[in-house]
Amino acid sequence: MDELSIEWVAEPSLDDPALVEGLPGVGHVGKLVAEHVIAEADSELVCRVHSEYFPPQVTVGDDSVAELAAAEIHAVETGGRDLLVVTGDHQAQDTVGQYRVTEAFLDAAAEFDATDVFSLGGVPTGELVEDHDVIGAVSSAALKDGLADAGVEFRSEEPAGGIVGSSGLLVGLGGKRGFDAACLMGETSGYLVDPKAAKAVLAVLGARLDFEMDEEALDDRAEEMEEVVSRLQDMEETPSPGDEDLRYIG
Repeated sequence: MDELSIEWVAEPSLDDPALVEGLPGVGHVGKLVAEHVIAEADSELVCRVHSEYFPPQVTVGDDSVAELAAAEIHAVETGGRDLLVVTGDHQAQDTVGQYRVTEAFLDAAAEFDATDVFSLGGVPTGELVEDHDVIGAVSSAALKDGLADAGVEFRSEEPAGGIVGSSGLLVGLGGKRGFDAACLMGETSGYLVDPKAAKAVLAVLGARLDFEMDEEALDDRAEEMEEVVSRLQDMEETPSPGDEDLRYIG
């Protein structure tokens, strides 16, 4: 096994594609968006990125076939800008791996002459939110106006502590390599998978890249999560039995 390798599966013809990354992170916001776009649009697997920096495990499919942990890049035709969508079940496990794997994503973007990079994620608020704003960070101040027109908010020194993982490095390394790079982050509690935050990020991404997409699947997942949250809130409000009561529970 090489430290890092790219397994090319297809060579689609794409028109001015943008790289969009959605890997696991806060609220799984970016991953939800990436998986939704791949599922709802005309998509094709382009390559798999294998690396020793991913966890030492395999995924097992419905047919009981095991596959080595990897990130995948799909070509997606949206009716607007073409996309190269990065997703997967894992991020690299250490600092060096994060840099190496992110560079591989950018190499793939360069292979298709992409000039724009969008990383997607969540900003934890620490509490449940009704209105999910989308906060942005960019590789160049020149990118802010176009994103603001699409609904992105730019807040001084937010997110606090910066952006870790591939989402942050795609902006930093992407900017160094000449890409127009931005990170779009939906506000989320940070406690649960958050389809509503994903829906907010998807709306901004679509506005910026000129595409629309059916959101029914995200709405369904949001309803499921609302039921989970409601049950958790009910559990918190239910009084716990006192010490006296506990003595009589067999």
